[in-house]
Amino acid sequence: MRFKSVVGPELAGSIDLPEGEVRGWGIFVHGFTLGKNSPAASRVSKQLAREGIGMLRYDNLGIGDSDGDWGDGSFTVKVQDSVRAANLMAERGTPADLLVGHSWGGAAAIAAAAEATGVRAVATIGAPADPSHVEHQYDAVVDRVLSEGQHEWFVGGRTLVLKRAFVEDVRRARLHDQVRELDRPLLVMHSPTDDTVDIANAGEIFRKARHPRSFVSLEGADHLLTTRGQAQRAAHIISAWADQYIHGRCHVDECVGV
Repeated sequence: MRFKSVVGPELAGSIDLPEGEVRGWGIFVHGFTLGKNSPAASRVSKQLAREGIGMLRYDNLGIGDSDGDWGDGSFTVKVQDSVRAANLMAERGTPADLLVGHSWGGAAAIAAAAEATGVRAVATIGAPADPSHVEHQYDAVVDRVLSEGQHEWFVGGRTLVLKRAFVEDVRRARLHDQVRELDRPLLVMHSPTDDTVDIANAGEIFRKARHPRSFVSLEGADHLLTTRGQAQRAAHIISAWADQYIHGRCHVDECVGV
């Protein structure tokens, strides 16, 4: 599946079809420079599909199989593309009841929920309370980016171009108000031993959120959910929690557009 980003280039997505009776549909929003095939995105989505919740996961701008330049994205673009993905799911007859966001994608899922067609509930895994938390990852080059307009940044075995507009957009992002105004059931999941995004972020999100809200501590998990069985465990928890908020609409072979 491919669809256009709000800034033009096409984004690549995959749908993990639900097995058996369809309980609902969802979208997975991946982390900062990760992608749809990262362990968290792939394993959580596939497990949810095995439990009857079909999941769309897609690569953000300039990541994985998606077109465009990663540096032309931003937190705002990530949020708007998540909204666009939800609208696409609704158009194909499989409206997404659930947004699941990992790390920076968790912050984007919260911000996107109010505008995303059909979304009834949001679950976050290892999400920062402030999108600007990611700046520590590129702090070695940020001064040059701001002074020169852009600069190469080596991360995850590849070189990306970080641009001034990206940095400024991230600094302007204000997630606190969006958490307070979410008006959707929220599940906050975080590992107490997460050494990338401290669990204090989860506490901050949880305190600002309105009920219904839930918190689950993912003991033993690392930030990227690479530890054996941890992604599947997170998916089991999401599946059980979301059951009262999602609605099966058809058997998988009967669903429109599948």
